[in-house]
Amino acid sequence: MQDYIRIHQNDTVAVALKPLRKGMNCILEGAEVILNEDIMQGHKFALKDMGKGDKVIKYGCPIGLAKEEIKKGDWVHTHNIQTGLGELLDYTYQKEKIPVTSGADLSGNLCQEASDGEPAYFEGYKREDGKVGIRNEIWIIPTVGCVNNVAAAIERKAQKYVQGSIDAIAAFPHPYGCSQMGEDQENTRKILADLVNHPNAGGVLVLGLGCENSNIEELKKYIGGYNKERVRFLTAQDCGDEIEESLALIEELAEYAGRARRERTDARELVIGMKCGGSDGLSGITANPVVGAFSDMLIGKGGTTILTEVPEMFGAETLLMNRCRNRQLFDQTVELINDFKNYFTSHNQTIYENPSPGNKKGGISTLEDKSLGCTQKSGKAEVAGVLAYGERVEEKGLNLLSAPGNDLVASTALAASGAHIVLFTTGRGTPFASPVPTVKISSNTDLSIRKDNWIDFNCGKLVEGKTLDEMAEALFGYVLDVASGKQVKAEKAGFHDMAIFKQGVTL
Repeated sequence: MQDYIRIHQNDTVAVALKPLRKGMNCILEGAEVILNEDIMQGHKFALKDMGKGDKVIKYGCPIGLAKEEIKKGDWVHTHNIQTGLGELLDYTYQKEKIPVTSGADLSGNLCQEASDGEPAYFEGYKREDGKVGIRNEIWIIPTVGCVNNVAAAIERKAQKYVQGSIDAIAAFPHPYGCSQMGEDQENTRKILADLVNHPNAGGVLVLGLGCENSNIEELKKYIGGYNKERVRFLTAQDCGDEIEESLALIEELAEYAGRARRERTDARELVIGMKCGGSDGLSGITANPVVGAFSDMLIGKGGTTILTEVPEMFGAETLLMNRCRNRQLFDQTVELINDFKNYFTSHNQTIYENPSPGNKKGGISTLEDKSLGCTQKSGKAEVAGVLAYGERVEEKGLNLLSAPGNDLVASTALAASGAHIVLFTTGRGTPFASPVPTVKISSNTDLSIRKDNWIDFNCGKLVEGKTLDEMAEALFGYVLDVASGKQVKAEKAGFHDMAIFKQGVTL
């Protein structure tokens, strides 16, 4: 196992892959660096003397400016560097020639070509509208928070119908659907309609109250055409016992959905969301690059990936902009970034109030540091699509989605845009779920051992002798298994979460 790594040849800092002791002599490319203090795992140390105001380079890009003089061998963190980012920026489209290879592994070797030309398959559910699902679940979707407890009671009582090809019955409570205005209300309606139309749901019960703004008749306008056997509606104010009547509808939905069977399906049909949370100093070295290499592999086989959490693109956005397929997508990406910056300033908040306390504890010092690690999940593919919040994916390849960094909100947004699975990389761990199977990927082996009940896939092996190719292939195989029915840890625990992006006033 390596003790430390210089990620890019131009970097002025290296990263400790395990705790390092003061006085240790580190050899990097023939040069000696003697540590002036202890360096924690995931944290950085200086490879050269830097003066106040000098750029600190990691991933080959600036991650901030030195706040004071930094000596070779010093610990480099929030106490001596600060963000170098400004407010709204002017961007120039400088299209990058996209290589067919993915990122570099820890030895500096490029990964193999993104596609070997061989198709891959999973066992999925082919729906009547041409979509493919990887789960055959029955979803209970409240139109308004007033019926959340009713939805939860229906879920509990309906578990007897989980049999045969029915994978689960789950309710998705939320606090919205009424007392909202404008775009805020539109977003709620779009997300709820997206979930109604999601192919992982073999049957859907839409549960309304009756007097809410986003009532059933209003929501139908967003749902569009639907199969009346697959989607059923109930308004609680219009019936005697809403729970008993809902259970009767669930029984009918179970009879319909239970007829579905898994079929061999080309992996080009897969849509995979990519998200990180609780990141540490190893996230951008292990877990995120593995997900990026996975993304390139899936795209190489004709599939689709979606990257979100826009505020965590700040500082690395030009890397994505220059990979846009055309000028129109570049302009849409600029709008994606600037809209979120304006969202922050319109609420009188600092644009760069990031990273979190947990990120800092794990070794991430600035938003640029976090963003450059975060965008590793996008691999090397060109940007093929840019999606508004609540917009469903249409373009094969890599897509960028407008959503905040909040784990539950962003993961729900990925599912609503059509992701069958969310790949969630983490250095600290989390038990949450989303409307679709949410694969927890650890950046370090210690986390995977300590929280085995949370973590599904360990990328810490990348600093223990495994290559990026090997890890990406293993993750690709694991995703196909999940798509074919293998439960992730959150599913085994019975977790199904969802959260909608709140943007407006509450009446």
